[in-house]
Amino acid sequence: MPRKILVTAALPYANGKTHIGHLVEYIQTDIWVRYQRLRGNECLFFCGDDTHGTAVMISANKQGISPEEFIKKIHADRIKDFADFEIEFTHYSSTHSEENRRQCENIFLKMQEKGHIKTKIIEQSYCEHDKMFLPDRYVKGTCPICGAEDQYGDSCDVCGATYAPTELKNPACNICGNPPVKKKSEHLLFELNDFKDFLHEWVPQHTDRETGKKLLEWFDEDLRDWDISRDAPYFGFQIPGHKDKFFYVWVDAPVGYIAASQEWLQKQGRSMEEFWANEDAEIYHFIGKDIVYFHCLFWPAMLKAADLRGPNQVFVHGMLTVNGAKMSKSKGTFINARTYLNHLDPMYLRYYYACKLSSTAEDLDLNTEDIISRVNSDLIGKITNLASRGATMLQGKLNADLVSLDEEGQALLAKSQNVKELIEGLYEARDYSKVITEIRKLAEEGNRYFDVKQPWKSIKEKPEEAQQVLSNVLNLYKNIAIYLKPILPSYVEKVEKLFDQGAFTWADLDTELKAKAIQPYEHLAGRIDKAKVEKMIEESKENKEAKVQETEGLISIEDFQKVDLKIAQVVEASDVPEADKLLKIIVQVGDSKKQVFAGIKSQYKAEDLLGKHVVLVNNLKPRKMRFGMSEGMLLAASGKSGGPFLVTVDAGAKSGFQVK
Repeated sequence: MPRKILVTAALPYANGKTHIGHLVEYIQTDIWVRYQRLRGNECLFFCGDDTHGTAVMISANKQGISPEEFIKKIHADRIKDFADFEIEFTHYSSTHSEENRRQCENIFLKMQEKGHIKTKIIEQSYCEHDKMFLPDRYVKGTCPICGAEDQYGDSCDVCGATYAPTELKNPACNICGNPPVKKKSEHLLFELNDFKDFLHEWVPQHTDRETGKKLLEWFDEDLRDWDISRDAPYFGFQIPGHKDKFFYVWVDAPVGYIAASQEWLQKQGRSMEEFWANEDAEIYHFIGKDIVYFHCLFWPAMLKAADLRGPNQVFVHGMLTVNGAKMSKSKGTFINARTYLNHLDPMYLRYYYACKLSSTAEDLDLNTEDIISRVNSDLIGKITNLASRGATMLQGKLNADLVSLDEEGQALLAKSQNVKELIEGLYEARDYSKVITEIRKLAEEGNRYFDVKQPWKSIKEKPEEAQQVLSNVLNLYKNIAIYLKPILPSYVEKVEKLFDQGAFTWADLDTELKAKAIQPYEHLAGRIDKAKVEKMIEESKENKEAKVQETEGLISIEDFQKVDLKIAQVVEASDVPEADKLLKIIVQVGDSKKQVFAGIKSQYKAEDLLGKHVVLVNNLKPRKMRFGMSEGMLLAASGKSGGPFLVTVDAGAKSGFQVK
């Protein structure tokens, strides 16, 4: 009986371009989903953009657009990137949807009704310059445990310690660089410890051994309450019944799995309860090891509180390194998806990731020499070689006709069928590297048989013998292609056209190709040109020259802080007879007076300036002019429509006040 399966991949954050590190997870998940569908199971794949939070809000502000406009553009780019890498979602949504808002509110209200929400006054880092509470990752400073500098406000990359942003030493706002202050605010907390017994039993049953073991370390003491609210300004969903309080992004992100599935299922006349409230269905989450805590503690507790079921399993993968190190912009190994596509076929990355992925959460390394070797030697030299040699030879002098298998052909086909159950288990367990190993073994067997029989020699004098050999080889290749189909869908689509048998199913492993003519051979894949890889790396390198141009004329916050801006009151003003544009102005700055010559005569009469509060550059080096000494500068604005116009201040500001 076909299985009913719902699969999710972690929602990519809508604050940057897709890169090859992201693609590890989505390719891994897509392969598994395609395998399930190939087996005849209903397997629905849901994902979407994770859109909320301070980072998106700030990025949008920098571009001078609304957060909604910002995430709309990211959404369009992301969908195109995934499609070009043959990642096929049932539905790709966004957490900024009305369905997600509705689901978040419903789950929250159930958590609240059951007494799992409490309020608490929390002291947080607050930036007075940016007028906002700072999320963990928007505070940097010195680790309070090991003393490492330039660490984020939630954890230390050096010693691995976790802490609150308020515990950092020498903290600074990650936006403006100013030191934040501590400010209190009432927050809503989800009492995770209410679910301690449930989670202690749930974790080892729904995670792999290593992940479960690490998570259970948290159970030696009470589980901490989880702060699920954020203060305005914040881009997200407002919490029902709480003014200026918004759901923390990690609340509405996983709820996005439910919302995305409901959006699609509803259009089919179905409901999310078919999966999320049905123990007969299967749910699987694919995630990276950096977000295990959220998916394996908070999320199942939220679902339990909302009377919804959790996933059957949370599949965890490791992080990507390139050439043995973290992806680096300076080295050109931080490769965006679009940059990769400018130079290489996406099938190469899908194949290479399959060569490296296993069921563990170990990190995987993309070695640029290794990908060239594996693709050229195995995918092209061993696997594709069977089809290209066999099909072109059959079409060249043998009318493209396949014949029924002889005894040797039956034995060859049987070898490919004998590993079917093994490969099924490997796919199910996400041990794609071992799947590739088995496929490679079959290809090597086929090439050995081909080389022993030497049909290129017998084709002239014994064409029937050559035709039999080629038919035997191509039948073996057909099964290799079926095993490869979840990994290389467009590649295998060309193979399906070659054999004119329709779309392959898993059941086709047990059949031989019909004795009929094959279609014209279409080029399946070519070797990777090392020069293209080098160009890709070069294009990915950080453009230092462009960086210099971008920052030319800009000053640092330290430079700006050198400027002493003070409120000054005009106490005297007069014309300068020798100058058409200048007015001589005496200003009161606190207890002292200063003389300034300002080119504002075209807009102001001297007598109209008396008593005005203006902004003075107080520490400007005095400049001797032929009319006298100018001891500062008044701030003014001008544009195409006129000016200059003095920058004045509200009535509450007094002479001598510092401008900040």
